[in-house]
Order: sequence, then C-alpha cells, then structure tokens
Amino acid sequence: MGIFSKPRLRSIDRREDMPEGLWGKCPECGALIHVLELKQNQQVCPHCSHHFLMDSRERIHMLADTDSFEETEMGLISANPLGFAGYAEKTAALREKTGLDDAVVCGRLTINKQRAMIAVMDFKFFAGSMGSVVGEKITRAIEMAIAEKRGVIIVSASSGARMQEGMLSLMQMAKTCGALARLSEAKLPYVSVFTHPTTGGVTASFATIGDINLAEPKCMIGFAGPRVVKETTHQNLPPGFQTAEFMLEHGLIDAIVPRTKLRDKLGSLLSYMMPQ
Repeated sequence: MGIFSKPRLRSIDRREDMPEGLWGKCPECGALIHVLELKQNQQVCPHCSHHFLMDSRERIHMLADTDSFEETEMGLISANPLGFAGYAEKTAALREKTGLDDAVVCGRLTINKQRAMIAVMDFKFFAGSMGSVVGEKITRAIEMAIAEKRGVIIVSASSGARMQEGMLSLMQMAKTCGALARLSEAKLPYVSVFTHPTTGGVTASFATIGDINLAEPKCMIGFAGPRVVKETTHQNLPPGFQTAEFMLEHGLIDAIVPRTKLRDKLGSLLSYMMPQ
C-alpha cells in the first residue's frame, strides 16, 4: 500500500468508552460497523451484504449523474382533512426533523446519461406512508415525464396508505395507477424498485405494476404483515414468504439487484426501453 493511500475503516469490537453514534450493529451478522464505513459502502454491510435503510437524499445521490438531479414539486405539505387529533403537529415535527416536505422526493435526473423522472420514498417520514401529498407528487412526476418524454423510476419504501387521511389516502392508489397507464400509452418506460419494507397500499398499487420490477436483496414485500396474514388464513406460512427472493421465485419481481449495482442496471434498462 502506498504511503499516501487512505485505508478503508475496519470494523472492530466496540469499547465502553467509545462515543455514541459512531458505530452501528448489523442486524444480520452482528458485526459492529463504523458509520463512515457504512456510508462508503452505500449503507451495505461489508461482511454479510445486509442492506440498511437508506434515506431518499442518499439514494438519489447514489443513482443520479453528477449535478443532474433537479427536485420538483417542492413545498407541498399535508393538510388535516379528517381533523385527526395531533396529525398536523406530527407532520410539522417530522418536516422539521427530517428536512422533508413529506414521504417522497421527486425530480428530474439522468442516470448514465439517460433522462428520467424519479420518485424516492423515505421511510423516516411517517414510515413512508402514502397520503395525499405522496400520491400527488408521484402523479405530477409521471405527468412531467410524459410531457418531457422521460422514463419513470419509483423507489418504494412504505408502510402503506396513511390512515390519518382515510379515503383520501386510498384514492392515491387509483390516481397513481391512472397516471402510469397514461405513461404506458405514451410508450415510455416505468421501472419500479422495491426496498425494505414495501407494504400495504403502495404494494397494492404503483409498486407492483412496473414494466420492470426490481428489488434489493432480502427486502420485505407484502400487503399485510405476516402475523395478520397467518391469523386471517389460519395457515402456516412458508419460510421467507414476504422476501424479495420469494417474490422473484413466484414471478412478482423480475430481478434482485444489489444496491451497489442498481445505478448501472437502471441506466442499462432505460437505454433499452426509451423510444429512439
């Protein structure tokens, strides 16, 4: 190793006198990993390849060509149409804590020089739940893609429809799917990317209807949780039945793509699928 080379950080056993917040424990293999090492490795465990949760800004930075991302539809925030107790205060606190308007970030970008619109859901804002703002921002992003002849990429990470908005939240399932139908009529591609976890109304709507459905390894994909499914069906469930690997075997997704290879995969797909 050259004398000016900078070695990567190595995982070590944590001492009691280490400051908080510098080390994390992998839930898969139990290794202690420095937060900077995780960041260098795109939030993937260097020992077992477990994929940690990744926020929307990090993911966009990982996927977009340098300086190509331009955020759109900023400033939309949730109202409280049902007068749900504490909802307005909760969303205001989350906006201050996360720096996000709601649980999705949308915008223009290029990936390997391929033009696209992207919508990335963020689980740290209300568990990535889909309310009226999420549905509206995704729908507007799709409509902008049609107007500008771009492909669409939606990266999902969600607990489902947001119960605090009731029927207005459920309406977003039909609205986003209707917009994607118009995208298909325009002969423009839609690539859906599942990340951990993708559940509920998001799974039951736009996440599962991509021209190509991709997923990160071992991410959870389902509608209801395993306990609810078991209690409803009164059947023993097969091992790993809500994992990406199970969904690949049964045809719901087309490929499992490790995070470190996702950018090149999306660039290749867009180059094949965009009209010439």
